[in-house]
Amino acid sequence: MTNLLIKHKVKDYDVWDVWKKQFDAFADTRKSSGEQSFQIYRPVEDTENLHLLFQWDTVENARKFLELPALKETMQKAGVIETPKIKFFG
Repeated sequence: MTNLLIKHKVKDYDVWDVWKKQFDAFADTRKSSGEQSFQIYRPVEDTENLHLLFQWDTVENARKFLELPALKETMQKAGVIETPKIKFFG
């Protein structure tokens, strides 16, 4: 099992509903790619920056997931405006 931390910025706090709908619609793809669980955090002082913490079955599957063209398309639809910062933890 590996932990995956993704930080990314959305257009503004008000698009949270747009972002969350896209995130939820991608759940089956995440799970079939090896996602075990997730948590979503929004810093109180900076609500436009989302912090996503996932548990993935393997680091290899997490890396493959991050390369999916459909992921990039979904993030654009969700209002992500900066390249995500990604870290893996064992």
